Amino acid sequence: MNKITLVLQREYLTRVKKKSFIIMTILGPVLFAAMFVVPAWLTSMEDDEAKTVAVIDQSGLYQGLLKNAGRISYEYLPAEEEPELRRNFSESGYYAYVVISDNLLEHPNAIRLLSDAQITMDVKDYIRNSFKDYLRNEKLKSFKVDNLEEILSEVNSVGIELTTVKLGTNGDEKESSTEVVMIVSILFAFLTYMFVFVYGTQVLRGVMEEKSNRIVEVIISSIKPFQLMMGKILGIALVALTQFLLWVLLTVVILLGVKTVMFPDSQMPTRMDGMETMVTDNGVAAQGLSDNTFDFNKIKDIINSMNPFQTLFFFVLYFIGGYLLYAALFAAVGAAIDNETDSQQFVFPITIPIIIALYVAMAAFRNPHSDLVFWFSMIPLTSPVVMMARIPFEVPLWQILLSLTLLVGGFVFATWFAARIYRTGILMYGKKVDYKELWKWFRQAGK
Repeated sequence: MNKITLVLQREYLTRVKKKSFIIMTILGPVLFAAMFVVPAWLTSMEDDEAKTVAVIDQSGLYQGLLKNAGRISYEYLPAEEEPELRRNFSESGYYAYVVISDNLLEHPNAIRLLSDAQITMDVKDYIRNSFKDYLRNEKLKSFKVDNLEEILSEVNSVGIELTTVKLGTNGDEKESSTEVVMIVSILFAFLTYMFVFVYGTQVLRGVMEEKSNRIVEVIISSIKPFQLMMGKILGIALVALTQFLLWVLLTVVILLGVKTVMFPDSQMPTRMDGMETMVTDNGVAAQGLSDNTFDFNKIKDIINSMNPFQTLFFFVLYFIGGYLLYAALFAAVGAAIDNETDSQQFVFPITIPIIIALYVAMAAFRNPHSDLVFWFSMIPLTSPVVMMARIPFEVPLWQILLSLTLLVGGFVFATWFAARIYRTGILMYGKKVDYKELWKWFRQAGK
């Protein structure tokens, strides 16, 4: 046991001191926080540039339709000025100009918006919606039905805001969110997949490097192959857990710091305060500002309703179990080959189950308790990813315990299987290995 501890300590200290580990430990939380902060920061920025748009109505049907709104103003020009405006547009001072060549009810494509630069979405949407609302009203009038517009307006205004509530054991209520649970489900499934795969392949490369450098010949003289394999697997597992915990801690610290500095009132915009259209009394669309914010405290309550500490606890358990299972298999592959070129034929079959698990996890948020998802959450090779996609949806405890028991059993079997191949392969050089040869090593190790 002391020899396993020494190998574990060596693997851990060697890797956490690497520049790549330190850089990724710092860069990871910054990137995660940026995924939340940058969109919020961009949405809080307002376009304060005044824009003037020229309108040339060759049909003569829509004079005065477009009204000045906010920082956008409109100037109507005679139709005969269009050629001159086209030739000297860059010196005209206009942001863009609209040309209407015919009746839009009969020819919907008879309107164009021209500019010498890329036109922003708010300008395009406002102009399009203004004409759309006007033409809609004209179309309604053609039916000659009394109060048709008011009737349709009342029909279109019908809607509900469905609030999901999670009941506690004593009947108390906590507001929940299916969308947030779905996002958390996918996030944990992907993180499990990423960590298991990335750090599992690190075991393969570590074993392969020691073998190709002949360092392992010196190490094997003082330690058993099984002890070397276990020390390497457990050491890299601790590296992964250290990095994950630091990512969580630093991400939370960064987000709280940004929230305090940039959004002290707990309100954060979710998308750009843009141009929305609303029909006025004369049927012309006017600009409005949308109030699209969410409350940090409300999001916190929703996350608390999902038992975040319990979810993190099970994440750590499934990460450890999944990592140990796959790391044992990757260690066997690393012992069997001399270079990464030869690794593909052995690595590919190992990666197939975990890739399938990721696809099943994507389907789990739609039906987390289906038979397919249930069985994949029990199979050791797929359960670390699939079960983490199910846990936010209140999986029965007996299913989690059964899944963890099978995962531990799968790890024990994989370690026993890998150790028999590792024992022979770790000292085998320059030989082209295939599955038949691996089976031969496995049988010889048992004799």
